[in-house]
Amino acid sequence: MSRIVVVDDSKFMRNLLTRFLEGAGHEVFPWEELAASEVGGRVREDQPDLVITDFQMPRCNGLTVARMARLAKPGLPVVVLTATHDPMVMEALRRQEVSCILHKPLSAEALLEAVRDVL
Repeated sequence: MSRIVVVDDSKFMRNLLTRFLEGAGHEVFPWEELAASEVGGRVREDQPDLVITDFQMPRCNGLTVARMARLAKPGLPVVVLTATHDPMVMEALRRQEVSCILHKPLSAEALLEAVRDVL
């Protein structure tokens, strides 16, 4: 199936998303939160078909992950997970042209449907 990077500062969420995605047959690369300067190199190294990232992280938010991932691999689909419904955040994500925004809490079904849609 597909190679999917999961970026989240929460080990629980990385493990949960990995379990959902691997259960559907995907190869998953769980990344702890990282600095913006590290994203491009990791994308070039792992060559994902999709990046799924949390929005709210202390060092590098999902908007930055999306921007840096796409600089490294233009056209790379990015799904952003967020608990916020802030209109300014939603507009910033749309301007960055993320492939999909999913709101937490989310179900395995919602995640896998979004993955199918963007791939």
